[in-house]
Amino acid sequence: MIGKGTVGKNYVDIEDDQGETLRYRKHANGRGLVAHGAKVAATARVEAGAYIEPRAHVLEGAQIAAGAWIEPGAIIGPGAIIDANAHIGPEAAVGAKAKIGVRSFIGARAQVAGGSLIGDDEKILDGEKIATDLRGFRLAA
Repeated sequence: MIGKGTVGKNYVDIEDDQGETLRYRKHANGRGLVAHGAKVAATARVEAGAYIEPRAHVLEGAQIAAGAWIEPGAIIGPGAIIDANAHIGPEAAVGAKAKIGVRSFIGARAQVAGGSLIGDDEKILDGEKIATDLRGFRLAA
């Protein structure tokens, strides 16, 4: 006898600290979790274990690694790379083709210019504006 298989759910419900239930769907390209109200391009890759919160935008070709957390209202530019366990704060912006290193933290409303390189374990403060060269050296504002 052949048993009936069950098709896995394509979403999960998670209760937040305020007791509200948020629904996340699994992104087709990588199976990371995308909250209802977030916009993620079909060409972006969101690895399993990554979270994209409501009102966040992840644009074409961006890569979000496992364990990364993109908070509400953040914008990840086209071709940007958010490495493992990085945290992008609320309303922050990461420019096109920028790279955010492993375990780095980008504060609320911070802006990382396109093409910038933020290394591993770095912290960008709330509201800070950062531009670097291709080696990660900060450029004058």
